[in-house]
Amino acid sequence: MSDPQPTPPAARGFSTMTALMSSRKIDVGLWLTRLLTIAFAFAYIIPIFGNSPHSSYSKAFMASAATSALRLHQRKPVVQFTRVFGMELLQEDSLHYLIYSVLWLMAPAPTTVALLPILLFAILHFASFSLTLLDALGQNSWWGARMLISLVELQSRNILRMVAFSEIFLMPLSIVFIFTGQTSMVTPFMYYRFICMRYASRRNPYTRNMFHELRLAAEEASRSPRMPTAVTNLMYKAIGLVSRMAPVMEAQQ
Repeated sequence: MSDPQPTPPAARGFSTMTALMSSRKIDVGLWLTRLLTIAFAFAYIIPIFGNSPHSSYSKAFMASAATSALRLHQRKPVVQFTRVFGMELLQEDSLHYLIYSVLWLMAPAPTTVALLPILLFAILHFASFSLTLLDALGQNSWWGARMLISLVELQSRNILRMVAFSEIFLMPLSIVFIFTGQTSMVTPFMYYRFICMRYASRRNPYTRNMFHELRLAAEEASRSPRMPTAVTNLMYKAIGLVSRMAPVMEAQQ
């Protein structure tokens, strides 16, 4: 009687990946919605497939909102109608970006800069779970994709800093966009609440750190002897205004 044929490595890898995907259904859902966010964002930026740019813009934010909703469900699967649960919910980064996605989805006109944070986050987390899937397939599978993922992970800190900077930069832009018809009068007030939540985030300190870096850069520029006195005074007033508007952190109390 002949010995049974050994299972090919490719078949074993596919079976392992299938089992992994079955056991982590929410992560797979997040992986797919992030892929959709990336695809629709690029379709908006580079409309080469004949899609309507406005439609691609809306779909990118809808996919991002779905990602945030899934992630929020993953973090808080049991809903409790208590004050403590409400406070904990407000501290979740996924809720922040659900609000962000809905806010810019409802904007009167597309705002290209607003796509940058959700696109960069989607790329970063899509690459992370893609590596998990590739590891399940086998260590030597898809080496080209692994190189791209390694590049993304190598630049993860810079990507997160870019996300934080674009979020901050959008605050004054949201005011300017009122006069161009791209945002409504309500947008800056809602976006200010979003920025406060990002500043106070416990899991992601990059927005808070970027505010600190920008303040140091502004103070250094204002001390330059070539800077006009009127501009220096204006910069210090702006720094003071932003500092007063920042939420008080519990660790600082």
